[in-house]
Amino acid sequence: MRLRTPAATRNLGGLSLAALTVVTLTACGAQVDSPGADASAATGTTCVDTSGDTVKIGFLNSLSGTMAISEQTVHDSLQLAAAEINADGGVLGKELEIVTEDGQSEPTVFAEKATKLITSDCVAAVFGGWTSASRKAMLPVFESQDSLLFYPVQYEGLEASPNIFYTGATTNQQIVPALDYLAEQGVESLFLVGSDYVFPRTANKIINAYAAAHDIDVVGEEYAPLGHTDFSTIVNKVKSADADAVFNTLNGDSNVAFFKEYSNAGLSPDEMPVLSVSIAEEEIGGIGVENVKGQLTAWNYYQTVDTPENAAFVEAFQAEYGEDRVTSDPMEAAYDSLYLWKGMVEKAESFAVADVQEAADGVSFDAPEGIVTVNGDNHHIAKTALIGRIGDDGLIHTEWSSEEPIEPDPFLEGYDWAQDLS
Repeated sequence: MRLRTPAATRNLGGLSLAALTVVTLTACGAQVDSPGADASAATGTTCVDTSGDTVKIGFLNSLSGTMAISEQTVHDSLQLAAAEINADGGVLGKELEIVTEDGQSEPTVFAEKATKLITSDCVAAVFGGWTSASRKAMLPVFESQDSLLFYPVQYEGLEASPNIFYTGATTNQQIVPALDYLAEQGVESLFLVGSDYVFPRTANKIINAYAAAHDIDVVGEEYAPLGHTDFSTIVNKVKSADADAVFNTLNGDSNVAFFKEYSNAGLSPDEMPVLSVSIAEEEIGGIGVENVKGQLTAWNYYQTVDTPENAAFVEAFQAEYGEDRVTSDPMEAAYDSLYLWKGMVEKAESFAVADVQEAADGVSFDAPEGIVTVNGDNHHIAKTALIGRIGDDGLIHTEWSSEEPIEPDPFLEGYDWAQDLS
């Protein structure tokens, strides 16, 4: 499958982080062509300035609001990657100059800040977003401005844009392996709980299609607004339904309230396990280990992954932010995204969008999770699927692995049961 055009897109060495320059500008720099720059850049349709010894990039994360519990750590890992890259000579010999914006957990704010970063701050690429609502709000901005967004979080799939690189998992790298795992464990009934927005509702359509094809009963499906904190009614429905397992697509700090209520209701992972696709190490502390130990997660990276690259990554992150800090899948995917962009730019010998897009296919990075490789057709990443269990130590330990990276299939074109979804 080739990417659609924008109109048809389907919906540290010795350098510390403090040395990174954070800038807020109100005017664009002059366009100067980098080696191999495309014709659109030469005609001034972008204001990215590559004339000096720095190049600007944007970090756009929720540093406030209900999603800050998750997105602050992504921002931290992006800063770490930038510091490491700058300490190693930058990108094409240019130091990265960071422009940081707060998406405030509001999709409309993400779109506004993305526009500012592209048209006023003149960044070469933007890294960030979390919720699918934020990504979908930003997508037309990046397509209309012909700029690049690197999105680091697992999502519901059924999308591909030439202007977005998706470095988190798509459906066949997280949700489908999670369902396969539950089926292998003998699960015959599921209760679906999610936040009321794009990702959970689309994910649950996929889960329902999978369940119908695999003789699994979906005995309940409930949604709560982002930031919702009263889960007594939903948990009572879950308890009464007596499903074999719960598939959880809640996002942000709603997970804190849900799991506390779940535990208070006397529900346990032995009696009715919850498999979550948006709870990582960072959220466990806020929820309370006692409320989630033994529960399941599906991701592509855990802090406990046993590779030399991950050991170095965890050591560097904790050296910068504190020994009590944990690493997680979205922050690792964000960290990877900056290195993948660097690889694309250096392969292209250009910061120009068209050149980076053309160079993307096959670019790899020996990441903390293992080798990740860009698929140039759909701008997703080959990733290894992991099912984990939350331990008493507050970390997630691998229960099952796909062993090898799974090629991305965002439209589930390789699954007969999913043919009506897209």
